[in-house]
Amino acid sequence: MMDYVNAFVSMLNGMSPYLLLGFLIAGVLHAFVPSAIYSRYLAGTGLRSVATAAAFGIPLPLCSCGVLPTAVALRRSGASRAASTSFLIATPQTGVDSIAATFSMMGLPFAILRPVAALVTSLIGGLAVGHWERKGALDDVHSDANYEFSELPKGLWNKIKETLKYGFFDMMQSIGRWLLIGLVVATLITVLLPDDFFSTYARWPLLNMFIIVLVAVPMYVCATGSIPIAAALMLKGMSPGCALVLLMAGPAANMASMFVVNNAFGRKATIVYLLSIIGGAIGFGVLVDYWPGLRELFTSALPHHAMHHHMAVSWFNTVCSVALLGMIIVALGAKYWKSYQIKRNKTTAMKEFKVKGMMCAHCKANVEKGLAALPGVEKVTVDLAKGTALVEGCIPDQLIIDSIEDLGYQYEP
Repeated sequence: MMDYVNAFVSMLNGMSPYLLLGFLIAGVLHAFVPSAIYSRYLAGTGLRSVATAAAFGIPLPLCSCGVLPTAVALRRSGASRAASTSFLIATPQTGVDSIAATFSMMGLPFAILRPVAALVTSLIGGLAVGHWERKGALDDVHSDANYEFSELPKGLWNKIKETLKYGFFDMMQSIGRWLLIGLVVATLITVLLPDDFFSTYARWPLLNMFIIVLVAVPMYVCATGSIPIAAALMLKGMSPGCALVLLMAGPAANMASMFVVNNAFGRKATIVYLLSIIGGAIGFGVLVDYWPGLRELFTSALPHHAMHHHMAVSWFNTVCSVALLGMIIVALGAKYWKSYQIKRNKTTAMKEFKVKGMMCAHCKANVEKGLAALPGVEKVTVDLAKGTALVEGCIPDQLIIDSIEDLGYQYEP
């Protein structure tokens, strides 16, 4: 039992200071940078718009579900499908929080290569979609819905409060559970798998990469939650190229995102989206494993604390770990308490709609705002824990269903 505890504490202590810094930066980006700027410079289909979309998306700490409504909103606010696809590919692969955590757990080479790989794959995917978009060869999809970005809080003190709330509460609700799951899975891998487990298959890293892609692409794992899993697998003999494939392919897509992208951007754009993620992940994985000297560089750069479970625990890391766990517990507790209150206060006048694809606070805010804007809607309450939207007002059910799907989600009867 102590082996599990020691492994978990070691990973948490190594990541917590960087995670807290990343969450703070995420709050600053949210509270101080106008969201409308993301659509202002993304109307073109060429390199400039595609590169700008990728540059905007890379530092944002949005997961593969949270990025979907943002990308759909960009598209409906004037961004091209090329730029929106580039944003879709780049954003979930990395973020300021995951870059900091990657440096902490896996070393500087991985921390540098992750955003570079996200940039390259997003440029390839965005330019490919842009080429088809200019030729008019993409599927026609419904994209005339109007979306208004929320305004930034006014006044420095309000911006600071929004920074702290978003970074240390909303973001904790969004990825806190997945971060803990990633740490638990990494702990189990570290303790249960033999140290030479992956060395048995070290002769076939390319085969390992394809297996990882098949497993990682359909499932959901956030950019930060994938880090301890990748680090733990490297400790068991997995090559750094295979670990990079997991870090790229796992966060970038999941089954829900594929359905939403297909609905909002069309079948051909979805194919480019998936091929860019898969091809980019395997391409960079092969580069790391087969380019002379790179494999040794990435392996040797794995931090010392990631190689040993019984590291000395500093007071600073301990305080950061306790603070991080406390914030996650408070945020998740509030999330499920809210779900209980919604259930208790539900009235017969409320209509319940099951919404597939809502997995974070971004999703909740987008659905609530989108449905509340419909004529005749008096009140909207989204239960994120149950994945439902409660709507009160005099409005046909079909209009609500259409609005849910226009927002980039799926209605489940």
